[in-house]
Amino acid sequence: MPEAFTEVPVLDIAALRHEGGPGYADAVRELGDAARSVGFAQLVGHGIDPSLFDGLLDATERFFALPLEEKMRVHIARSTNHRGYVPIGEEVFAGATPDLKEAFDLSIDLPADDPRYLAGNPLLGPNQWPDLPGFREAVTAWYDAVFGLSRTVLRAFAVALGEAPDRFDRHVTTPPSQLRLIHYPYDASAADRPGIGAHTDYECFTLLRPTAPGLQVMNSSGTWLDVPLVEDAFVLNTGDLLEAWTNGVFVATTHRVRKVSEERWSFPLFFTVDYDTPVAPLDGFVREGRPPMEPLVAGEHVFAQTAQSFRYLRERLAAGAISLPEGARPLSSFGQEARQPV
Repeated sequence: MPEAFTEVPVLDIAALRHEGGPGYADAVRELGDAARSVGFAQLVGHGIDPSLFDGLLDATERFFALPLEEKMRVHIARSTNHRGYVPIGEEVFAGATPDLKEAFDLSIDLPADDPRYLAGNPLLGPNQWPDLPGFREAVTAWYDAVFGLSRTVLRAFAVALGEAPDRFDRHVTTPPSQLRLIHYPYDASAADRPGIGAHTDYECFTLLRPTAPGLQVMNSSGTWLDVPLVEDAFVLNTGDLLEAWTNGVFVATTHRVRKVSEERWSFPLFFTVDYDTPVAPLDGFVREGRPPMEPLVAGEHVFAQTAQSFRYLRERLAAGAISLPEGARPLSSFGQEARQPV
């Protein structure tokens, strides 16, 4: 285990957008160091047009201001591929109290006749879209921009691991990388419970744009630390799949959102690889004293974790309508909480 970190580093990643250019090697090294020692970083110099975020925030505020019955018309349980509105109380992590948030979940928007969707893939297919002018366009523009940035970060991670920049590119054709639009309402009289409970992210890594503080991360000593809001920065955190690929060298850091002190909007893109991608420790990270972690199938892991944390999917599991993939891990199998002594 690395030494317990006490803060989340702020990294300028402008050089990552020009592979081989001045400063690229240093930016890669800093990114790798953050993934090894913290599992979190704040990224500036990312080059995303601020107007795209303005459009996203406006569209999101308009959607969540709709009457509940309008939002429920695109309830996530109306989909078979986990897309749509998530009301307060729908998501619960590892048996904890329901989260105090509402969300809208979407991913790569495939046509309804895509053979994987027709075959019942639980994470691929079309999005549900509300009947709200300009919403789809603003959200899609943001998704495309941040997905492009994520591909740049993935190539930098490959170099940081001693691999060729395109080591993981072969696994990024139609990945179910999910964008969440999250609304944390503020109510001073509400029960003091988390906006979102302690968890790791299931995918390769996450790029998050929040509008207010509230995010906390757990270091290796089990201490919760606040992540300050940095203007125009993306919060990056590595997830379960990169921890598995690196045999635990990159860490999937446990995090949560405490009870918010003001209304908060949050936009994580959970960047992952193609559903059927096998994920096993790379050869360079298996050695004496560090036995290989159990391999995963990327999409099966993401789906299994999701199915165990959403009420509507747990109901489908109980009814036998769906089943967990063979070898599915329980919630909280990664991260600092999983490593704490009992």
